[in-house]
Amino acid sequence: MKVSEITTQDIVDYLGLDTAEAILTPILVASKKYVSNYTGIPIESTITGAETLDTHDDFYIVVMILCQDMHDNRSMYVDKSNLNRVVETILGMHCTNLLPTPDVVV
Repeated sequence: MKVSEITTQDIVDYLGLDTAEAILTPILVASKKYVSNYTGIPIESTITGAETLDTHDDFYIVVMILCQDMHDNRSMYVDKSNLNRVVETILGMHCTNLLPTPDVVV
């Protein structure tokens, strides 16, 4: 499944909830934006064949995990020091917007 095809009902099913909660829509949007901002890969593009989140099948599970984490830990915020290791590993494989460490001259 592609990231763009994820619905709030998919999140309901993944979380094992009985009904959709109003908070799930903003959680889904925030999860997609988080992945996009972390990797530098756009959510969507008007350019045919351009790389997007849909290009990478493994981003589906990352978005689902982020939604679960955001739902389960609504009183906490997601930051780099508390990032789920599975999510961090998958995102790290695709990250294009990290700056290289400058060489230190002694």
